[in-house]
Amino acid sequence: MQNFSSLLAAAKQGPVRRVAVAVAADAEVLAAVCDARKAGIAEAVLVGDGARIRAIAAQHGYDLAGMEVCDVPDNIQAARTAVQLVRQGRAHMLMKGLIGTADILRAVLDKEEGLRTGRVLSHVAVLEVPTYHKLLFLTDGGQNIAPDLRQKAEILQNAVEVARALGVVLPKVAPICAIEVVNPKMQATVDAALLAAMASRGEITNCIVSGPLALDGAISAEAAAHKGIKSDVAGDVDILLMPDIEAGNILYKSLVYLAVAKVAGIIAGAAAPIVLTSRSDSPEAKLLSIACASVVAGGQA
Repeated sequence: MQNFSSLLAAAKQGPVRRVAVAVAADAEVLAAVCDARKAGIAEAVLVGDGARIRAIAAQHGYDLAGMEVCDVPDNIQAARTAVQLVRQGRAHMLMKGLIGTADILRAVLDKEEGLRTGRVLSHVAVLEVPTYHKLLFLTDGGQNIAPDLRQKAEILQNAVEVARALGVVLPKVAPICAIEVVNPKMQATVDAALLAAMASRGEITNCIVSGPLALDGAISAEAAAHKGIKSDVAGDVDILLMPDIEAGNILYKSLVYLAVAKVAGIIAGAAAPIVLTSRSDSPEAKLLSIACASVVAGGQA
Protein backbone atom coordinates (compact mmCIF):
# COMPACT_ATOMS: atom_id res chain seq x y z
CA MET A 1 0.00 0.00 0.00
CA GLN A 2 1.52 3.27 -1.15
CA ASN A 3 -1.13 5.57 0.36
CA PHE A 4 -4.24 5.71 2.51
CA SER A 5 -6.55 5.27 -0.49
CA SER A 6 -5.10 1.76 -0.78
CA LEU A 7 -5.58 1.22 2.96
CA LEU A 8 -9.23 2.25 2.84
CA ALA A 9 -9.82 0.00 -0.17
CA ALA A 10 -8.21 -2.94 1.65
CA ALA A 11 -10.31 -2.30 4.77
CA LYS A 12 -13.48 -2.66 2.67
CA GLN A 13 -12.48 -6.05 1.31
CA GLY A 14 -13.50 -9.34 2.90
CA PRO A 15 -15.78 -9.69 5.92
CA VAL A 16 -16.57 -6.50 7.80
CA ARG A 17 -14.70 -6.35 11.12
CA ARG A 18 -16.28 -5.26 14.39
CA VAL A 19 -14.74 -2.79 16.84
CA ALA A 20 -15.65 -2.86 20.52
CA VAL A 21 -15.67 0.72 21.82
CA ALA A 22 -14.97 1.08 25.53
CA VAL A 23 -17.03 3.94 27.07
CA ALA A 24 -18.55 5.05 23.80
CA ALA A 25 -20.42 8.10 25.18
CA ASP A 26 -18.26 10.55 23.24
CA ALA A 27 -19.37 12.57 20.21
CA GLU A 28 -16.06 12.34 18.33
CA VAL A 29 -15.74 8.60 18.83
CA LEU A 30 -19.35 8.04 17.76
CA ALA A 31 -18.72 10.14 14.66
CA ALA A 32 -15.69 8.00 13.80
CA VAL A 33 -17.48 4.67 14.16
CA CYS A 34 -20.50 5.94 12.24
CA ASP A 35 -18.19 7.12 9.45
CA ALA A 36 -16.46 3.73 9.47
CA ARG A 37 -19.76 1.91 9.16
CA LYS A 38 -20.96 4.25 6.40
CA ALA A 39 -17.71 3.65 4.50
CA GLY A 40 -18.08 -0.12 4.83
CA ILE A 41 -14.91 -0.40 6.93
CA ALA A 42 -16.19 -1.68 10.27
CA GLU A 43 -19.23 -2.26 12.44
CA ALA A 44 -19.18 -1.30 16.10
CA VAL A 45 -20.32 -2.56 19.48
CA LEU A 46 -20.81 0.47 21.72
CA VAL A 47 -20.09 -0.30 25.36
CA GLY A 48 -20.94 2.18 28.11
CA ASP A 49 -23.87 4.15 29.50
CA GLY A 50 -26.54 3.30 26.94
CA ALA A 51 -28.75 6.30 27.70
CA ARG A 52 -25.85 8.74 27.33
CA ILE A 53 -24.63 7.08 24.14
CA ARG A 54 -28.08 7.38 22.55
CA ALA A 55 -28.56 10.95 23.81
CA ILE A 56 -25.23 12.10 22.32
CA ALA A 57 -26.04 10.34 19.06
CA ALA A 58 -29.45 12.03 18.89
CA GLN A 59 -27.95 15.43 19.72
CA HIS A 60 -25.48 15.19 16.84
CA GLY A 61 -27.68 13.34 14.39
CA TYR A 62 -25.69 10.08 14.38
CA ASP A 63 -27.67 7.08 13.19
CA LEU A 64 -27.14 4.14 15.54
CA ALA A 65 -29.87 1.99 13.95
CA GLY A 66 -28.72 -1.61 13.85
CA MET A 67 -25.64 -0.86 15.97
CA GLU A 68 -25.29 -2.94 19.13
CA VAL A 69 -25.21 -0.98 22.40
CA CYS A 70 -24.06 -2.76 25.56
CA ASP A 71 -25.40 -0.84 28.55
CA VAL A 72 -22.55 -0.82 31.10
CA PRO A 73 -22.67 2.52 33.00
CA ASP A 74 -19.50 1.97 35.04
CA ASN A 75 -16.43 2.99 33.02
CA ILE A 76 -14.04 0.41 34.44
CA GLN A 77 -16.51 -2.39 33.88
CA ALA A 78 -17.24 -1.05 30.40
CA ALA A 79 -13.55 -1.36 29.53
CA ARG A 80 -13.51 -4.93 30.84
CA THR A 81 -16.65 -5.76 28.87
CA ALA A 82 -15.22 -4.34 25.64
CA VAL A 83 -12.04 -6.38 26.13
CA GLN A 84 -14.14 -9.46 26.86
CA LEU A 85 -16.04 -8.99 23.58
CA VAL A 86 -12.72 -9.12 21.74
CA ARG A 87 -11.56 -12.18 23.70
CA GLN A 88 -14.80 -13.95 22.84
CA GLY A 89 -14.46 -13.17 19.14
CA ARG A 90 -17.57 -10.97 19.11
CA ALA A 91 -15.32 -8.06 18.10
CA HIS A 92 -12.03 -8.06 16.22
CA MET A 93 -10.45 -4.89 17.63
CA LEU A 94 -10.73 -2.57 20.59
CA MET A 95 -11.19 1.21 20.62
CA LYS A 96 -10.77 3.67 23.47
CA GLY A 97 -13.72 5.96 24.07
CA LEU A 98 -14.19 8.49 26.88
CA ILE A 99 -11.93 6.69 29.35
CA GLY A 100 -8.40 7.24 30.58
CA THR A 101 -5.64 5.43 28.71
CA ALA A 102 -4.37 3.83 31.93
CA ASP A 103 -7.83 2.42 32.68
CA ILE A 104 -8.34 0.77 29.30
CA LEU A 105 -4.80 -0.60 29.25
CA ARG A 106 -5.34 -2.04 32.72
CA ALA A 107 -8.22 -4.06 31.27
CA VAL A 108 -6.12 -5.07 28.26
CA LEU A 109 -3.24 -6.24 30.48
CA ASP A 110 -5.37 -8.15 32.98
CA LYS A 111 -3.63 -11.52 33.42
CA GLU A 112 -6.82 -13.56 33.34
CA GLU A 113 -9.33 -11.57 31.28
CA GLY A 114 -7.16 -9.30 29.14
CA LEU A 115 -5.51 -9.42 25.72
CA ARG A 116 -1.92 -10.07 26.82
CA THR A 117 0.44 -11.95 24.52
CA GLY A 118 3.57 -11.62 26.66
CA ARG A 119 4.95 -8.98 24.33
CA VAL A 120 5.43 -5.26 24.91
CA LEU A 121 2.53 -3.07 23.78
CA SER A 122 3.67 -0.27 21.47
CA HIS A 123 2.22 2.53 19.39
CA VAL A 124 2.62 2.25 15.64
CA ALA A 125 1.85 5.35 13.58
CA VAL A 126 1.25 5.06 9.86
CA LEU A 127 1.84 8.28 7.94
CA GLU A 128 1.16 9.44 4.42
CA VAL A 129 3.71 12.22 4.03
CA PRO A 130 3.35 14.36 0.86
CA THR A 131 7.13 14.44 0.37
CA TYR A 132 7.71 10.69 0.80
CA HIS A 133 7.13 8.03 -1.83
CA LYS A 134 5.21 5.48 0.25
CA LEU A 135 3.53 4.97 3.61
CA LEU A 136 5.90 5.54 6.52
CA PHE A 137 5.65 3.68 9.82
CA LEU A 138 6.88 5.32 13.02
CA THR A 139 7.29 3.70 16.43
CA ASP A 140 7.06 4.37 19.36
CA GLY A 141 5.87 7.90 19.97
CA GLY A 142 3.05 7.19 22.38
CA GLN A 143 3.53 4.22 24.66
CA ASN A 144 7.05 3.28 25.83
CA ILE A 145 9.07 6.04 27.46
CA ALA A 146 12.69 4.86 27.32
CA PRO A 147 12.80 1.30 25.96
CA ASP A 148 15.84 -0.89 26.52
CA LEU A 149 17.28 -3.20 23.86
CA ARG A 150 14.86 -6.06 24.55
CA GLN A 151 11.87 -3.73 24.46
CA LYS A 152 13.11 -2.09 21.26
CA ALA A 153 13.32 -5.51 19.63
CA GLU A 154 9.70 -6.22 20.56
CA ILE A 155 8.55 -2.74 19.51
CA LEU A 156 10.32 -3.26 16.18
CA GLN A 157 8.69 -6.67 15.69
CA ASN A 158 5.25 -5.20 16.45
CA ALA A 159 5.75 -2.55 13.78
CA VAL A 160 6.96 -5.15 11.29
CA GLU A 161 3.77 -7.16 11.78
CA VAL A 162 1.63 -4.06 11.22
CA ALA A 163 3.59 -3.14 8.09
CA ARG A 164 3.29 -6.66 6.72
CA ALA A 165 -0.47 -6.65 7.34
CA LEU A 166 -0.59 -3.48 5.24
CA GLY A 167 1.22 -5.17 2.37
CA VAL A 168 4.91 -4.46 3.01
CA VAL A 169 6.32 -7.95 2.50
CA LEU A 170 9.84 -7.29 3.82
CA PRO A 171 9.85 -3.97 5.71
CA LYS A 172 13.04 -1.93 5.78
CA VAL A 173 13.75 -0.70 9.30
CA ALA A 174 16.02 2.09 10.49
CA PRO A 175 16.74 2.53 14.22
CA ILE A 176 17.08 6.31 14.23
CA CYS A 177 20.08 7.97 15.91
CA ALA A 178 21.93 11.27 15.60
CA ILE A 179 24.86 9.70 13.73
CA GLU A 180 25.64 6.66 11.57
CA VAL A 181 28.50 5.19 13.62
CA VAL A 182 28.49 3.38 16.94
CA ASN A 183 29.48 5.62 19.82
CA PRO A 184 29.51 3.93 23.26
CA LYS A 185 28.49 7.26 24.81
CA MET A 186 25.30 7.27 22.71
CA GLN A 187 23.22 4.26 23.74
CA ALA A 188 20.88 4.58 20.76
CA THR A 189 23.76 3.86 18.37
CA VAL A 190 24.81 0.79 20.36
CA ASP A 191 21.25 -0.52 20.41
CA ALA A 192 20.84 0.17 16.67
CA ALA A 193 23.90 -1.91 15.77
CA LEU A 194 22.75 -4.73 18.03
CA LEU A 195 19.25 -4.70 16.52
CA ALA A 196 20.74 -4.93 13.03
CA ALA A 197 22.86 -7.89 14.18
CA MET A 198 19.81 -9.55 15.76
CA ALA A 199 17.88 -9.24 12.50
CA SER A 200 20.76 -10.70 10.50
CA ARG A 201 20.80 -13.71 12.88
CA GLY A 202 17.04 -14.23 12.62
CA GLU A 203 16.28 -13.10 16.17
CA ILE A 204 14.11 -10.36 14.65
CA THR A 205 12.18 -11.72 11.69
CA ASN A 206 10.60 -10.72 8.37
CA CYS A 207 12.47 -7.45 7.94
CA ILE A 208 15.77 -5.80 7.02
CA VAL A 209 17.33 -3.70 9.76
CA SER A 210 20.17 -1.26 9.13
CA GLY A 211 21.62 0.98 11.78
CA PRO A 212 22.61 3.21 13.26
CA LEU A 213 21.09 5.67 10.78
CA ALA A 214 20.27 9.35 11.15
CA LEU A 215 16.89 10.49 9.87
CA ASP A 216 18.21 12.13 6.69
CA GLY A 217 20.07 9.02 5.59
CA ALA A 218 17.07 6.84 6.32
CA ILE A 219 14.54 8.78 4.26
CA SER A 220 16.66 10.49 1.58
CA ALA A 221 18.62 8.53 -1.03
CA GLU A 222 20.41 11.76 -1.93
CA ALA A 223 21.52 12.36 1.66
CA ALA A 224 22.63 8.74 1.98
CA ALA A 225 24.70 9.03 -1.21
CA HIS A 226 26.36 12.24 0.01
CA LYS A 227 27.27 10.53 3.27
CA GLY A 228 28.56 7.43 1.50
CA ILE A 229 26.04 5.18 3.26
CA LYS A 230 25.68 1.79 1.61
CA SER A 231 22.53 0.11 2.85
CA ASP A 232 19.39 -1.54 1.47
CA VAL A 233 17.40 0.60 3.90
CA ALA A 234 18.93 4.07 3.41
CA GLY A 235 16.71 6.33 1.35
CA ASP A 236 13.89 3.78 1.17
CA VAL A 237 12.97 3.08 4.79
CA ASP A 238 9.55 1.73 5.75
CA ILE A 239 9.79 1.77 9.56
CA LEU A 240 11.46 4.42 11.69
CA LEU A 241 12.29 2.98 15.11
CA MET A 242 12.74 5.98 17.39
CA PRO A 243 15.14 5.90 20.38
CA ASP A 244 12.59 7.12 22.95
CA ILE A 245 9.11 8.54 23.33
CA GLU A 246 10.22 12.18 23.10
CA ALA A 247 11.91 11.71 19.75
CA GLY A 248 8.99 9.66 18.44
CA ASN A 249 6.35 12.08 19.65
CA ILE A 250 8.16 15.15 18.31
CA LEU A 251 8.70 13.62 14.86
CA TYR A 252 5.11 12.34 14.72
CA LYS A 253 3.63 15.75 15.52
CA SER A 254 6.11 17.58 13.27
CA LEU A 255 5.04 15.46 10.31
CA VAL A 256 1.35 15.98 11.06
CA TYR A 257 1.39 19.70 11.85
CA LEU A 258 4.29 20.99 9.73
CA ALA A 259 4.45 18.51 6.84
CA VAL A 260 0.63 18.09 6.60
CA ALA A 261 0.91 14.31 6.85
CA LYS A 262 -2.18 12.17 7.14
CA VAL A 263 -1.93 9.70 9.99
CA ALA A 264 -3.37 6.54 11.47
CA GLY A 265 -2.24 4.89 14.67
CA ILE A 266 -2.84 1.71 16.64
CA ILE A 267 -1.45 -0.06 19.68
CA ALA A 268 0.17 -3.34 18.63
CA GLY A 269 1.48 -6.28 20.63
CA ALA A 270 -1.86 -7.33 22.14
CA ALA A 271 -4.01 -10.22 20.94
CA ALA A 272 -5.96 -7.73 18.82
CA PRO A 273 -5.23 -4.21 17.52
CA ILE A 274 -6.25 -1.31 19.73
CA VAL A 275 -7.40 2.07 18.41
CA LEU A 276 -6.23 4.54 21.01
CA THR A 277 -6.52 7.99 19.49
CA SER A 278 -6.02 11.40 21.06
CA ARG A 279 -8.83 13.93 21.38
CA SER A 280 -6.66 16.25 19.27
CA ASP A 281 -6.62 13.76 16.39
CA SER A 282 -8.76 14.78 13.42
CA PRO A 283 -11.91 12.85 12.44
CA GLU A 284 -9.97 11.62 9.40
CA ALA A 285 -7.19 10.28 11.63
CA LYS A 286 -9.72 8.40 13.76
CA LEU A 287 -11.34 6.88 10.66
CA LEU A 288 -7.97 5.90 9.21
CA SER A 289 -6.97 4.36 12.53
CA ILE A 290 -10.08 2.19 12.52
CA ALA A 291 -9.30 1.19 8.93
CA CYS A 292 -5.73 0.31 9.88
CA ALA A 293 -6.89 -1.77 12.85
CA SER A 294 -9.42 -3.53 10.62
CA VAL A 295 -6.78 -4.54 8.09
CA VAL A 296 -4.40 -5.69 10.84
CA ALA A 297 -7.18 -7.64 12.53
CA GLY A 298 -7.91 -9.30 9.21
CA GLY A 299 -4.27 -10.35 8.97
CA GLN A 300 -4.40 -11.84 12.48
CA ALA A 301 -7.59 -13.80 11.86
